[in-house]
Amino acid sequence: MPGENLSRDEARERAALLSVDGYEVSLDVRSAVGDAQGEGPRTFRSVTTIRFRCNEPGASSFADLVAPSVTAVSLNGRDLDPSEVFDGSRIALEDLAADNELVVDAQCAYSRTGEGLHRFVDPEDGEVYLYTQYEPADSRRVFANFEQPDLKAPFRFEVRAPEEWTVWSNGAGERADGVWRFAETKPISTYITCVVAGPYHYVTDSYERVLEDGTRLEIPLGALCRKGLAPHFDADDVFLITKQGLDFFHDHFDYPYPFGKYDQAFVPEYNLGAMENPGMVTFREEYIFRGKVTRASYEGRANTILHEMAHMWFGDLVTMEWWDDLWLKESFADFMGAFANVGATRFKDAWITFANRRKAWAYRADQLPSTHPITADIRDLEDAKLNFDGITYAKGASALKQLVAYVGQDAFLEGARRYFKRHAYGNTRLGDLLSVLEETSGRDMAAWSRSWLQTAGVNSLTPQVLLSATGTVDELAVVQEAAESHPELRPHRVAVGLYRRTAEGALERYARAEVDVEGPRTVVAELAGAEAPELVLVNDDDLTYCKTRFDDTSLATLREHLGAVTDPLARALCWSALWNMTRDALLPARDFAALVLRFAGRESDIGVLQMLHAWTDSALVHYAAPEWRETGGRLLAEGALRELRDAAPGSEHQLAWARFFASVAAEEADLALLRGLLEGTEKIDGLDVDQELRWTFLAPLAAHGAADEGVLAAELARDDTASGKRHQVRCLASRPSEAVKAQAWAQVVESDALSNALVEATIAGFAQPSQRELLAPYTEKYFAAIERVWAERSIQIGMDVVRGLFPSLRDSRDTLDATDAWLSAHEGAAPALRRLVLEARDDLARALRAQACDGGAALPGAA
Repeated sequence: MPGENLSRDEARERAALLSVDGYEVSLDVRSAVGDAQGEGPRTFRSVTTIRFRCNEPGASSFADLVAPSVTAVSLNGRDLDPSEVFDGSRIALEDLAADNELVVDAQCAYSRTGEGLHRFVDPEDGEVYLYTQYEPADSRRVFANFEQPDLKAPFRFEVRAPEEWTVWSNGAGERADGVWRFAETKPISTYITCVVAGPYHYVTDSYERVLEDGTRLEIPLGALCRKGLAPHFDADDVFLITKQGLDFFHDHFDYPYPFGKYDQAFVPEYNLGAMENPGMVTFREEYIFRGKVTRASYEGRANTILHEMAHMWFGDLVTMEWWDDLWLKESFADFMGAFANVGATRFKDAWITFANRRKAWAYRADQLPSTHPITADIRDLEDAKLNFDGITYAKGASALKQLVAYVGQDAFLEGARRYFKRHAYGNTRLGDLLSVLEETSGRDMAAWSRSWLQTAGVNSLTPQVLLSATGTVDELAVVQEAAESHPELRPHRVAVGLYRRTAEGALERYARAEVDVEGPRTVVAELAGAEAPELVLVNDDDLTYCKTRFDDTSLATLREHLGAVTDPLARALCWSALWNMTRDALLPARDFAALVLRFAGRESDIGVLQMLHAWTDSALVHYAAPEWRETGGRLLAEGALRELRDAAPGSEHQLAWARFFASVAAEEADLALLRGLLEGTEKIDGLDVDQELRWTFLAPLAAHGAADEGVLAAELARDDTASGKRHQVRCLASRPSEAVKAQAWAQVVESDALSNALVEATIAGFAQPSQRELLAPYTEKYFAAIERVWAERSIQIGMDVVRGLFPSLRDSRDTLDATDAWLSAHEGAAPALRRLVLEARDDLARALRAQACDGGAALPGAA
């Protein structure tokens, strides 16, 4: 891994020296089928021709390639000795001419880790499927190139594949003489080129639009998945969202979709949610739902489709120069996903999901020791890989939402339109975007950028209410605070809402004021004289990015009447604020659980409800005092079962409560109910126990020793699919046995035989909250292994192991000390590895603080 790292300084030096005129890439993937090729990795032939210019003839540079072997290298007609110029990750290029042609003939390796050209064998029918995934720098695993975003070029691909396969790439393709040849692309970066090949199930449609100049834009649409998933593939809904998105972005961006066709591939064993390859977007196939899911799942898929579509403009058409401006694409796409979902699709409450789910990701990331400004300092590719995080995505999107409130929506969108036209097919930095926004808004963007984009940390906003003798508001102020480590107090455009109960008992807003919060204390003059509020919500309508706090009266009101807040966004913001208080050890975990048990049954928004379930599960596992965990688990299981039985038969709320009940079930009676629902001896009216729900119920049974290897083998026989195999592997690793844990550890840490998806499944099963003592021996083993794993395995697997196997369930001072000892003894370890360990340490320290807070709460029960 270290030898494959590319630094920012190296990339800048190469970009100053070279410019690329075009690539021709020829791949032969017929070796993907049939028997293995003997010793070593299974490989395919890759022949690349690169035409490029050098503005200092006689200078030296290098091309990137990660491959088992290189057969031949030719530079400007001179044959070079591969053993002399290729070191496993770079090809040395000496004595360059003004105009150059490089030809590289290599044997590249198929991937089993989701990086490069991934090869998947479907256990259901033995069919082989291929797809590529490159971001940030894995195209060099498939063809020789200059692997950095600012050396854009047109690409021509051709692919030789098995006769019965179809092949797709960024451009339109056709097969002739046994070769798939694809239309040349526009100038794009290496990391968004793409090849998908195999016997995929393929569905087509088309999009048409008359542009303002009267010309007709026609975009061929395609959607594909494995044959085994075809019966579950609702391509019509995918196409519906796609067309709605294309309409929306054409209406707002005034720049026609520039990449010809628009295919969307749902592929197996995918590490990401999706990837914005122009003309050939790839998604994880879990977005094809094998069983009943809630509306939140469809909304999430729509959000991802629209997020990737926004990238066609933000990221693909206009691309950041280097990864420190990654936010120029990811923050915008994250914002546009929710913006377009609300503006174009049936998911009109997408901003509620954004406030509740996406921002929770950002708040966590922004309080870690690795927090960074939205415009980050990305020294190299390992830094870049780790910065696809909650700050770059969700905090950046939140800052843009604040920016829209600051400059106005019209000025924001006009700035985007000018940005596309000015920098089409080029690369940009922060200043390029700020300059157009200054033009369209008349605002000083430098000050806004310094506060929001170039500083780290999250502010807290707390209301202060002083009442007059007559009981009205004498003064209402907003107090802003920041962590000592990141003391920046930002300007916030916020809405402050005042709430009181109506005669019918509803908690509704009766007064609202928008104000610019500046500095440590801001008086909201507009609300003076208002009736005394029972609840003050200082970030009403979720205009800014902050941690919302409550005054004593507001908190007391929520404890008794949270379910009476009628506005779903306001209610979601209250829940989010209470969760942040729980994480910050300001609210005992059992109090949060009690609020969920009391009020979550009335939650109308299914996405908020499912987020509450996830938070409550985390509160029980990590933040509850150890002596209360058993009691808390029993109370949550009782409450979940009560809500499950009371929910409308067949409703999505019933399904959500069924899943939550399974996640907290531990008592014999609860496990017996799950077993009965699986066997058909128990029934809950309206609850359809489909195959996905069966695996959900089997998971706690396996973890508590109530489903053995035979039961899980029988379930796999019932669901002998790739999805079923992943579920079975996770359940097998979750069984409460020393031998099981030893085997799972060896499969993940000591071997690279498992694919990325099965590594992920094994890790997910390995650490079970009910098995803390069983996991005790693995703390020492973890710290002994991680530096070797990081050095020997791919960065994706390294990240999965370091994050997933950290001994967070051994939540004691001893584990914290062991972590500190490793950090002290490994100051020279790879910075990205140290970052992951520091993040895990911070989560553990936070959990211990929260447990101490919870231990001081009133006992017993959830009171």
